[in-house]
Amino acid sequence: MNRIAKLSAALIISAAAAAPALAAPETYSVDGTHTFPRFSYSHFGMSTQLSRFDKTTGTVVLDKAAKTGAVDITIDMKSVNTGYDTFNEHIQGEDFLDTAKYPTATFKSTKVNFQGDKPATIDGNLTIKGITKPVTLKVTNFINMPHPMLKKDSIGADATVVIKRTEFNAGKYAPHVGDDVTITVSLEAIKG
Repeated sequence: MNRIAKLSAALIISAAAAAPALAAPETYSVDGTHTFPRFSYSHFGMSTQLSRFDKTTGTVVLDKAAKTGAVDITIDMKSVNTGYDTFNEHIQGEDFLDTAKYPTATFKSTKVNFQGDKPATIDGNLTIKGITKPVTLKVTNFINMPHPMLKKDSIGADATVVIKRTEFNAGKYAPHVGDDVTITVSLEAIKG
């Protein structure tokens, strides 16, 4: 009996040593020079206006083996870039972004949903002007590889969601200026 117990223990130890190490969650820092949330909306039905925010920070946590992750993003709303300085100031006013009172917007994930080895959607809470709403971002592109120049593990992704600006107390001129706003985030993040 003692011999069987020793043999069993040896087999368990051998199996444990031969098993591949489990991957752990890895944290990536958002590269603010290559991460730009953009937003677009209908302007009186005449055209689709496209603007972006120039300053974004945050982290992405990815556990490839467990197929889980987390996203925590902060957007500097004062960095809005419409392509026109006067309109940059106008859109930061109380009726729209109200950046004097709410200088940042945030997205904090509650669940990253994988399809195969890649994230397909990201559920989370979007906060704009102090109002938090649940949203689901659709991931349209995702890659995890060594950065060609930095030689560090990196993530590249694009994700999109449509919100109603009236739900975030930013609805001036709606519906003539579109209530539906498409937010697209192009993100790069570097491990380490």
